[in-house]
Amino acid sequence: MLDELDYLLVTALQVAPRADWQTIGDVLGLDASTVARRWARLTRAGHAWISVHPKAHTHAPSVVAFIEVDCTAGRLHEVAAEIAEDPHVFNLEHVSGGRDLLVTAVFTDQAELARYVGFRLGSLDGVASSRTQVATALHTEGSRWRLDRLTEEQRRRLAPTATAGVRPQGGRPLQGHDLELVRALSEDPRQPAARLADRTGLSPTTVRRRLDRLDAEHALVYRCEVARTLSGWPVSVSLWAAVPQSQAPHLAERISALREIRLCASLTGPHNLLLAGWLRSVDDIAPFESRLTERFPELTVSDRVLTLWPVKLGGHLLDPQGRHLRAVPLGPWDDPRSEAAEATLLDRLRTPPGPSRSAGVRGRLR
Repeated sequence: MLDELDYLLVTALQVAPRADWQTIGDVLGLDASTVARRWARLTRAGHAWISVHPKAHTHAPSVVAFIEVDCTAGRLHEVAAEIAEDPHVFNLEHVSGGRDLLVTAVFTDQAELARYVGFRLGSLDGVASSRTQVATALHTEGSRWRLDRLTEEQRRRLAPTATAGVRPQGGRPLQGHDLELVRALSEDPRQPAARLADRTGLSPTTVRRRLDRLDAEHALVYRCEVARTLSGWPVSVSLWAAVPQSQAPHLAERISALREIRLCASLTGPHNLLLAGWLRSVDDIAPFESRLTERFPELTVSDRVLTLWPVKLGGHLLDPQGRHLRAVPLGPWDDPRSEAAEATLLDRLRTPPGPSRSAGVRGRLR
């Protein structure tokens, strides 16, 4: 179990993930060595971890998709283990209800999404079917969620530009030289500039200048996560809802401000809002949904699922208790087999059918 100091430390790193230990110790009233040892213990046990990734895709605009996957009997875990290694899959959850897996993935465009669903998932042994919706807007996501154990004054001391612990909006597509630095940083987001310089061939001064610029542009998203079962919010529930389209942006902004909400996304399709929240217990699911519909009577919840195992969260693989196992570096999807299968189909579509095939088709139509 975590104690109050652990929660304070995690909250501090959610607000300022690269702050030095001396600064964090001063804010928490401890010496730097104590907080450093605490963090090392938490990470070794998989109880907490930090990740970083570009806020904007390298090829704008990007497509964020939520894919529901149905698996054949006995194959769910094999399918999950296969999909979890895909670098563009951000989240992967084993869920209850009318689907087995819920995948959150990022694509360069709609054509790449179609290729992934049709040629990657569609040909994967153990996948029975899938359904896809695309996010038209992400109103809030997990990097903005906080344990909220710090005072406003403590947050201000850690990150003077942060407001209530929420990182500002912004971001731009990164170029190649920045991506190389971010890839090195992602392996350990708290590693010092000197180590990053050794790994990238840059000078420490250049590394610091580039990181300062990326932070000033809000081009990077840092996430300090804590194992869900130890967070005090052990239950994760996702809700599909419908709201009047004209009111969706306003309602989504208000819903995103709720304490429990970790994700609020506008979707294509009849259920145009997807919400994900962390709750104190399973018993809180019905009251939480009731509070939502009472506070926002325009909202109709059409379906709900409980996350049974968060297999992948923000590019990190987790055990059934939500503890950290290892990272799968986030990046663009590259699958030569799917590309070859798509090319074969395109060749077929380009070539008119021969006389025998055309006659066979006309015969079946009669």
